[in-house]
Amino acid sequence: MVRRCTTWLVMFLLAGAAWVADAATYYVAPPPAGNDAHAGTLAQPWATLQHAADAVQPSDTVRVRAGNYAGGYFTTSGTAALPITLAAYPGEAPAITADNPTTPDGINLEGASYMIVQGFTVNNRTRTGIRAVTCNHVTIRDNSMDGNGVWGILTGFCDDLLIENNVTSHSVQQHGIYVGNSGDRPVIRGNVVFGNSGNGIHMNGDISQGGDGIISNATVEDNILYDNGVSGGSGINMDGVQNSLIRNNLLYDNHASGISLYRIDGGGPSTGNQVLNNTVLEASDGRWALNVQDGAINNTVRNNIFYNDHSFRGSVSISTDSLPGFSSDYNVVMSRFTTDGGDTILTLAQWQAMGQDLHSLIATPAQLFVDATNDNYQLSSTSPAADAGQTLASVPTDIVGIARPQGPGYDIGAYERPVDEIFKNGFEP
Repeated sequence: MVRRCTTWLVMFLLAGAAWVADAATYYVAPPPAGNDAHAGTLAQPWATLQHAADAVQPSDTVRVRAGNYAGGYFTTSGTAALPITLAAYPGEAPAITADNPTTPDGINLEGASYMIVQGFTVNNRTRTGIRAVTCNHVTIRDNSMDGNGVWGILTGFCDDLLIENNVTSHSVQQHGIYVGNSGDRPVIRGNVVFGNSGNGIHMNGDISQGGDGIISNATVEDNILYDNGVSGGSGINMDGVQNSLIRNNLLYDNHASGISLYRIDGGGPSTGNQVLNNTVLEASDGRWALNVQDGAINNTVRNNIFYNDHSFRGSVSISTDSLPGFSSDYNVVMSRFTTDGGDTILTLAQWQAMGQDLHSLIATPAQLFVDATNDNYQLSSTSPAADAGQTLASVPTDIVGIARPQGPGYDIGAYERPVDEIFKNGFEP
């Protein structure tokens, strides 16, 4: 029996080795160099993404040369050890200028898991720039999407998702990045999201579509979001998002809410989240910097800057049914809070009498930042936010990767003041 098991193991390993040996790198280039009758080599590339989508197998890589292409509709999955990669040829920037043959999107992953999409420009598509649904372990990285009809990036029912270092702008109808439909453990990191009609980043469990309606254990970090929400929404919007981490994001000049935790479509309220070291500055036509509603209990808020240029809205709006377990402190705020949607405005002293923000402080952008007028939101050498935060093991670096702390304490906001500014103030890190 032992010899038989050993034989089967050897055969399995040899089969695996053969599979790895069959892994290939294919190339796509526009005609006349590219032709789908070619072998797909660098010297004889294919012409279309759809031909590549129909041909790829686990571990294959497709490198796409500069040029204009119709999108591709991918249904083949890789594996954890052998992902499929669809990527721009190094140093080149292919553009998707027509929808894929099946859906009104640029690049579409339909049940295609363990796949990487990297380095494309996808503008002005009918519905979505890049779409990924009913999948897991998908990476969407280093792409640029502008002017798409509904969304820049859309995902649904996609677990263990990574959306990283993309630019998503000017979505006509809705959002820059939309993560939906019960997909757990998404990471949305390092993206620049601006000028979208609706939300910058929208996470929606949407129980009407099936599943439990909850997005859990998300990480939303190091994103820059501005000028979103002219038709409503939030810079970062969370409907049915639980036990998640929102840290080191910069939001400015958004026209609706800043960061929102609530429930409309989700399978439950947005509970148990940590909102840490974000800088949120609302436009003069914006809503509240932090918006917590619909029984969104047990949320923790630390080391954030919440400022608002609106005439009467301010830092935090929270419903009374969201107050249980809510804990907010060590923030830079305005003296404007509400527990009834803005009908009544609470001062910081009144808010503190409720046990909130006991160590927080009031400051203006002119006092806080290097040059807020020109959108430089790094802390100035005299910023009152420097060293005024709480030490948080869950925020070891800032939005650009600088280690925290640089001085005797954590700085408040998305940026940690760098060492050279600390030396100017006469003390050592």
